[in-house]
Amino acid sequence: MDAETQAEHLKAYGIAYAALTEGIKVDWLLNYKGGSFGMDQAGDIERLCKLRGVNYELMSDAQYLGVLEKISDPDFNGDIIKLEKAPKIAVYTPPNKRPWDDAVTMVLTYAEIPYDKVYDDEVLDGKLPEYDWLHLHHEDFTGQYGKFWAQYRNTAWYQEDVRQAESMAAKHGFKKVSQLKLAVAKKIRNFVAGGGYLFAMCSATDTYDIALSADNTDICDVPFDGDPIAPDAQQKLDFTQCFAFKDFNISINPYEYEFSDIDNTNFRKVPMDIDYFTLFTFSAKFDPVPAMLCQDHTTTIKGFMGQTTAFRKDKLKTSVLVMGENKTANEARYIHGEFGKGTWTFYGGHDPEDYQHIIGDPPTDLSLHPTSPGYRLILNNVLFPAAKKKPRKT
Repeated sequence: MDAETQAEHLKAYGIAYAALTEGIKVDWLLNYKGGSFGMDQAGDIERLCKLRGVNYELMSDAQYLGVLEKISDPDFNGDIIKLEKAPKIAVYTPPNKRPWDDAVTMVLTYAEIPYDKVYDDEVLDGKLPEYDWLHLHHEDFTGQYGKFWAQYRNTAWYQEDVRQAESMAAKHGFKKVSQLKLAVAKKIRNFVAGGGYLFAMCSATDTYDIALSADNTDICDVPFDGDPIAPDAQQKLDFTQCFAFKDFNISINPYEYEFSDIDNTNFRKVPMDIDYFTLFTFSAKFDPVPAMLCQDHTTTIKGFMGQTTAFRKDKLKTSVLVMGENKTANEARYIHGEFGKGTWTFYGGHDPEDYQHIIGDPPTDLSLHPTSPGYRLILNNVLFPAAKKKPRKT
C-alpha cells in the first residue's frame, strides 16, 4: 500500500473487505509499506485482485514471518492489527440523493464495498443497532435546509427538499423539521454510546453538534420554520451535549451560508496551490486507533473545500484528538473522539478530489484518482470496526 508499488489503493480496501466476508482473517500491517494488508492465499481473492487491478505480493510463510518480526521490533513504529469480521455499513442519506453527491458513497461504490442506505424512517424506527458503522451524508441537522434559502429558495430542487423534509417531520409527529432532525441526532448519539462507529464529513459534522446543543431553544429563523429565532438562543446552547465542539457562536442570519464559527472557511486565507494538511504520526504500538485511522502512503494531503471545510481549533473540546491539521490556518481537518462505548470521526470538506465542489458540478471519476490519499482516510474508517481492539496503553 505504499506509493511506489500500489496502483489501486482504494480498491485494495475492497479486497480486504471481500476477504473478511469470506471468513478470511486479515492482518492490517500498520505503517508497513503504507499500511499494507496481509492474509492467507486464497484463489478467489487472488483472482479478485487481478480483476480489479490491485497489486499484491505472494510470500512464503518464512518471508511473511520476517515481515511480522520487523513490525514487532520495538524500534519500528508499526503494529499488526487483526481484522476479523466485515462490518455492516449504513449511510444516512436522503432517498432522492444521487450516489455522487457524497464522497463516502462514491468511494464505497468504487472500492466495491456494500452498504445500506438509511434515513429518518429507519433511524427513528430503531434500525441503527443492526449496523456497525454509520456515515452521515452532508446533512443539515439544524433544520435550516443547508442554509441554501438565500440563493436557491426559488429552485425546484430546494422546494422539493423542503416539501419532503416537512412531510417526513409530520409523518413522525413533529411540527418542525428541526425537531425531527434533533430526534434523529439523539438516536445517532445512542447508537454511538452503545458501541457504534460514526463517521461524518462536511456540514454533517458541525450541524450535528449544533443541533444537540440547541435541544432547549429555537435557532431557526422565519424562512426555515415559520417563526423567529429565540432571542436568547445563543445563551441557551448547551455545549455539554456536543461530541466535539464548544464555545461556538451560531449564525443567526438566514442569508449567511454558514451555521456557526466552528467552520474555518470564512477565516482561513489559504491559496489553493498551497492548501495542504498534515497527518499526525502516531505510535502504532501505543496508539493503534489513531494510527489505523491515519494509514496512508503520504502524511501530506491536499486540502479541499466544503460548506464546512475545517474546524477552528479554539472550538474543539479538550477531549478531541486532532489527527490532521493545517497549522498555517490554525485549523483541524480530521478529528476523532470517544462517546460511551463507541467512537466518532469528523472529516472536514466535501470531496477530497474536487477542491471547491459546487451544486451542479459533475461527479468525481474515482478511476482517475485510484491512489487518492484523501479518500484513503475515509476507507480507513470503514475498516476500523473490523479490528480486534487492543486496550490503549498509557
